[in-house]
Amino acid sequence: MDAQNTMTVPIDRLDKFYIGGRWVDPTSSDTIDVIDSSTEQVFFSVAEARNADIARAVGAARTAFDEGPWARLTHAQRAEYLGAISAAVRDRTEDVAQIWPRESGILVGAARSAMVEVPQAYSYYADLGESFPFEEPVRPTGGGDFGLIRREPVGVVGAIVPWNVPMTLIAYKLAPALLAGCTVVLKASPEAPGAALIMAEIAEQVGLPDGVLNVVTADREVSETLVRDPRVDKVAFTGSTAAGKAIAGIMAERIGRCSLELGGKSAAIVLDDADIAGAAEVLAEAECFLTGQICGSLTRIIVPRRHHDAMVESLAAAFAQVTVGDPFDANVQMGPLATERQRQRVEGYFKIGVGEGATLAAGGGRPNDVERGWFVEPTVFGNVDNSWRIAQEEIFGPVLTVIPAKDEQDAIRIANDSIYGLNASVFTPDADRARVVGKQLRSGTVGHNNNRADFGIGFGGFKQSGIGREGGVAGLQAYLENKTMIFDEKPTGFGG
Repeated sequence: MDAQNTMTVPIDRLDKFYIGGRWVDPTSSDTIDVIDSSTEQVFFSVAEARNADIARAVGAARTAFDEGPWARLTHAQRAEYLGAISAAVRDRTEDVAQIWPRESGILVGAARSAMVEVPQAYSYYADLGESFPFEEPVRPTGGGDFGLIRREPVGVVGAIVPWNVPMTLIAYKLAPALLAGCTVVLKASPEAPGAALIMAEIAEQVGLPDGVLNVVTADREVSETLVRDPRVDKVAFTGSTAAGKAIAGIMAERIGRCSLELGGKSAAIVLDDADIAGAAEVLAEAECFLTGQICGSLTRIIVPRRHHDAMVESLAAAFAQVTVGDPFDANVQMGPLATERQRQRVEGYFKIGVGEGATLAAGGGRPNDVERGWFVEPTVFGNVDNSWRIAQEEIFGPVLTVIPAKDEQDAIRIANDSIYGLNASVFTPDADRARVVGKQLRSGTVGHNNNRADFGIGFGGFKQSGIGREGGVAGLQAYLENKTMIFDEKPTGFGG
């Protein structure tokens, strides 16, 4: 695995920020080391933003929105840029596939597959430039003869993305924001800044007007400067619920807009007519994707009590077949966690689960044959009470908890007994039963027989899993403000 680090990093300017359409020097010599999660060696280093750098990026975005051409282009003109970005992103697929496993631990094959969605996101919003009703007539109800609803850009957006799936999460913030006419300050994660820097290079390549996209990398303390800056009209954040609460509180002080895609502790309800072995195979395979570092992971497996032991045994058997190791090895099914801190967190929950009285059926430690890297074993706990910490707290690692339920209504109650409501699934061969149960779940997404989280339609959560939706038409509406206009007569310039 040492040979991985001999590759040339496919990013040209690691020591600069992209601000105001130019690559600029940072205000300090501070840098951030990006560590290869498989080897624990430095992969590359990037400039670390300080408060002055954040302020400069916000200023560039503010000027570009208030004085530049971007917000004054037609939606069709902005859509042309999105089309160019889509093509450029597709051309950089292999670059992302080489960086992403080293930053976050995803398998290289999974990275390539996941990247298929990213250019499609930009193309989708480019198409909305023609079909979405940014301006439509309405009948006034309180006087006047002709009314219009105009959907206008919210303004300057601070987009903050995490380290797990940065290229995808950037796309579902940046694409709708750009189509709407917003300008953006993109704050990259210090653990995984590669995707954001690639997007800066793409912005330069396609000729986005100066200041429309600005890219900086900063740690969490300095990132608060972006959230507090009154020149930022909206913050779009994906990350932990704890950080989301802090952002929401800051934005509330100045009535700033925010959309929050936060944590989850999602439930898979396995009904009494489900194929237990088949469900276990699906759930185990899904949990190995990105080593369970997915907010929408189905980690609470709720089964009829009489099927509990069979489910635990099936999950344990499936995880026993998983080879953990180098994400560039075609024979490996699960890579490392992203950081040493994350591994320590996951290992802490191994101890918590045992201490709470759960049955450790598989995993619970580090692979014996891997000497370096932040690897853990895929883990199954059985006989879990839903009130326990391992069933209530987001672990963000490959840890499944199997929870017995008395009957279908008890399973629904258990699924809803959580501060989160991001994702869920119902396992049954009967789609009608899945619909009946799914309608009773307090969750932003409910799938059938698998993890069906779908950003193309829209993704987001109930309760403490967030505010708003990303993807789909709802994802565009998050970057628009409605303006009501009422006239004495129909304007001659309106052709609708």
